Amino acid sequence: MTIRTRFAPSPTGSLHVGNVRTALFNWLFTRHAGGVFILRIEDTDRERSTLEHEQGIVSELSWLGLDWQEGTGGGAFGPYRQSERHEQGVYRRELGRLLDQGDAYYCFCTPEQLEADRHACLQAGKPPQYVGRCRDIPPEQVKKRQAAGEISASRFKVPPGKVLFQDLIRGPIEVDSSQIGDPVLFRSDGWPTYNFAVVVDDIQMKITHVIRGEDHISNTPRQILLYRALGSEPPRFAHLPLVLGMDHAPLSKRHGDTSLRQYREHGYLPEAIFNYLALLGWSSPSGNEVFSQEELVKDFDLSRVGRSAGVFDPAKLDWIANQHVRKADPSRLADLAVPFLQHRGDLPDPVSEDQRAWVAELMQLLKESVSRLQQVPESDAAQILLRFDPGMCLTDPEIQADLEEPSCRAVIRTFAHLLAQDRPIDLETYRRIAQEAGKATGTKGRSLYHPIRVALTARGSGPELNRLVPLIESAAALQLPRPVPGCARRATSVAKLLGVEA
Repeated sequence: MTIRTRFAPSPTGSLHVGNVRTALFNWLFTRHAGGVFILRIEDTDRERSTLEHEQGIVSELSWLGLDWQEGTGGGAFGPYRQSERHEQGVYRRELGRLLDQGDAYYCFCTPEQLEADRHACLQAGKPPQYVGRCRDIPPEQVKKRQAAGEISASRFKVPPGKVLFQDLIRGPIEVDSSQIGDPVLFRSDGWPTYNFAVVVDDIQMKITHVIRGEDHISNTPRQILLYRALGSEPPRFAHLPLVLGMDHAPLSKRHGDTSLRQYREHGYLPEAIFNYLALLGWSSPSGNEVFSQEELVKDFDLSRVGRSAGVFDPAKLDWIANQHVRKADPSRLADLAVPFLQHRGDLPDPVSEDQRAWVAELMQLLKESVSRLQQVPESDAAQILLRFDPGMCLTDPEIQADLEEPSCRAVIRTFAHLLAQDRPIDLETYRRIAQEAGKATGTKGRSLYHPIRVALTARGSGPELNRLVPLIESAAALQLPRPVPGCARRATSVAKLLGVEA
């Protein structure tokens, strides 16, 4: 049997982290089994569904690396948009079958009647469900009422008994059908309901496994009854645990970013999001936490999905994201970082090849310390390199304390003087000049290199000077929106500001 799964989002907004995790688990399960993954668009919410949202969903899934064999682009069981299937009469034909079989009936209850029934059930301490008022209206009376223009919906006639199914994650689940009520199949506006449309679609698209969130467990018994009424064996079901925030409340906007689009806009690498979401509710047999897509496909098994909710931990995401940044090619990171630097005003648009190559060198320096590309413009290295401000040394308490030592000012004065006399300043030249400044001032270690750091960065801390100096000099040679001063100009400006120029 070929495994066939589907991810069926509603195009009413951006993909929520929980929905993306569901899509990811479907994809991993299907790829591991060598099956077929389907993207189906459930757009029967006519007021909120838009083509723009659908395009966004397609773009976000593609960015994450989730591809599909069948979907809106084509396939043997299309169309794959529910609105198009509705227009073709797919759901109406299946409703006709159920009506002819006596498994469905027309319901003429008004919204006011239904609300009164609901209230009465709650008052009696019973779950709110349809009371069956229209279940046994004779066919002649139905025709007469419809001919008179009375509006009706269509309901499924739930048979008595128990519904039992084996959940692939939670084990056996049993529900008495008396707790279900007769669900609406077609609303009075002529559109199918979710529970009916998905069953028809799953049957016709030959879905073998339905992997979805545990919030759908209550839908499963009525859907199983519908599969059987339509003459089909239900697929296997697996209900995933919810995704919670750090406070163990359902993940929501108050926890911060909740949509895939936001993480993409912040500059997370797609493989990092892929890796992290795979760990929300699933554990690797190896105990590892950093995976490639291929490794996850190889290891994924629904038997290792737990029943407990997955807790979305932003700090853990950032740690995993940094592991993937470290592995990434600096040239690729440069391409991704350029738009963020352009937005900050650090790079022109478009960038030259020399400028892009310099950003790649910057990313080689930063890849150990950033988790997402959004952090690049505000990193210490980027600010030191691209927005050097000698006045910073006047506001740093640590630097002010060091300046009380005469040797500190002497090193800055001597270092600036030596730099001004030597061109070009490459790494070897910098090292030689630093040693000469140490000999001239009788300093070494921190007493030598901390003042040199102040002279070149106007800061008391930051990346290694051996790595910064080549980037300072190469940036100084570029045509940038804000010209970058080279090492000699930096040291001279700091020395002048401190009143120790030679």
